[in-house]
Amino acid sequence: MKLLQEFKTFAIKGNAIDMAVGIIIGAAFGKIITSIVSDIIMPPLGLLVGGVNFTDLKFVLKEAVGDVPAVTLNYGNFIQVAFDFLIIAFSIFMVIKLLNAAKKKEEKKEEAKPAPEPSKEEMLLTEIRDLLKNK
Repeated sequence: MKLLQEFKTFAIKGNAIDMAVGIIIGAAFGKIITSIVSDIIMPPLGLLVGGVNFTDLKFVLKEAVGDVPAVTLNYGNFIQVAFDFLIIAFSIFMVIKLLNAAKKKEEKKEEAKPAPEPSKEEMLLTEIRDLLKNK
């Protein structure tokens, strides 16, 4: 029963929920970036290098024989995935950079605010402390 209670406490914490939302959004973001790379960026890039579709690039290590398929080293697919990774990493870097800049701007606003005036009780307690210190 204690394990169930610990799990409930963990699952309800804000950090676990935030993490779950981040993972879901990250998965959707990854699909968007993959589509941008494979559908928008790679076709013109392939055209520039002679109409090559990168996912079709491969070395044939062993030709197909009968029903046995060929053994291939699909380096074009690797190029595609590596390019996807670079764009995703750069996109995440830019988002984090923007978030950090916004956070610093907010912190500067907080620092620029003057300290609040002490309450009457605090002022009275300060006077009493100072009087006791002087005796």
